[in-house]
Amino acid sequence: MEELTKVTGSVTELAYALDTFYFLVSGALVMWMAAGFAMLEAGLVRSKSTTEILTKNITLFAVACIMYMLMGYTIMYPGDAGAGGWMPMFGGILGKADNDAATVLASGGDTYYSNLSDFFFQVVFVATAMSVVSGAVAERMKLWAFLLFAVVFTGFIYPLEGFWKWGGGFLDAKGFNDFAGSGIVHMAGGAAALAGVILLGARKGKYGADGKVHPIPGANLPLATLGTFILWLGWFGFNGGSELKLSDVGEANAVALVFVNTNMAAAGGVIAALITARVMFGKADLTMALNGALAGLVAITAEPLTPAPGFATLIGAIGGVLVVFSIVFMDKIKIDDPVGAISVHGVVGMWGLLAVPLTNSEANFGAQIMGLATIFLWVFISSFIVWFVIKMIMGIRVSEEEEYEGVDIGECGMEAYPEFVVK
Repeated sequence: MEELTKVTGSVTELAYALDTFYFLVSGALVMWMAAGFAMLEAGLVRSKSTTEILTKNITLFAVACIMYMLMGYTIMYPGDAGAGGWMPMFGGILGKADNDAATVLASGGDTYYSNLSDFFFQVVFVATAMSVVSGAVAERMKLWAFLLFAVVFTGFIYPLEGFWKWGGGFLDAKGFNDFAGSGIVHMAGGAAALAGVILLGARKGKYGADGKVHPIPGANLPLATLGTFILWLGWFGFNGGSELKLSDVGEANAVALVFVNTNMAAAGGVIAALITARVMFGKADLTMALNGALAGLVAITAEPLTPAPGFATLIGAIGGVLVVFSIVFMDKIKIDDPVGAISVHGVVGMWGLLAVPLTNSEANFGAQIMGLATIFLWVFISSFIVWFVIKMIMGIRVSEEEEYEGVDIGECGMEAYPEFVVK
């Protein structure tokens, strides 16, 4: 009996170690998505805005890590203190004690990874949501205004709506489903971006007095394509890691299905967006294909476990069609989004949430619509208020002269491509 207990304990510890390691590796893959966002956005803005967009991306990641450690994580995951509610109790700053594994064996398998590995995995999701905002407000927003907003968004706005589902809050109790964050991460980022863009206004010259749209092409499409491939790769950690566990046959098979469905949805998004662009514009538009890949990934993120691969491809393809129409529509109503982030993450994030009941018999459209509306309204309204307060205090838009010269010089004092600048 004693030997059996030792064997059982060893197996449990091995499973704990494996699941913790899988969580950490998945988190590292999601962290690599920060590089993808940086490259994608740097490729889709003008060369005179490259340094500033790169500065925003690396700094927002650092801000997200610090704010989530100080307060965000314990707001989002308060334990039993806020179960089923709207507002959790603030649990304090994350510390070494949160990594205590003394109760692992006693939990009977309920505890299957390190708490700090969970923090690491969750914190890179926060940074992903904030990265969505970065591209949408590019080329005309003040750097420090953006970073001040990032402090509030990553420390409070995002953790609170994350608690409502993933932390055991009221949306979870109502049956709302969002496997890896089509709504909680991507739509939330899109909602925050939309609020900022409305207050910020369009780039100079983007829209004519007659309503005509004047395209402002990005400086480096190879870089944007590289960024998209990096994001595609990182998404395997984003969705795959959200299964939370790997150490038995059933979970391993589930992870494999999530990986395949994630990949197929991205592929469906590319093809559908490219065909849609060809029909609408008469040309194969690379930027639409790139956004189609990301749209497919966003669409499947809400439920990558229950569809068959063929259906996952269809979900991604619908996202790819939607993103093309959404980008065109945003320009018609003069919402200037240089990288299409509001469409990719916001609009397609909504589609991802609504697609869940199509394959998940435990989900229902009522709960999905309630979750969608709640998250969007909370993030949009709270973000609008924060952006507005920042605008009143310090302003959010650079001067017309700084925008003309490029925010690289005005905000960062250096150029990304100095050898190509004519003096």
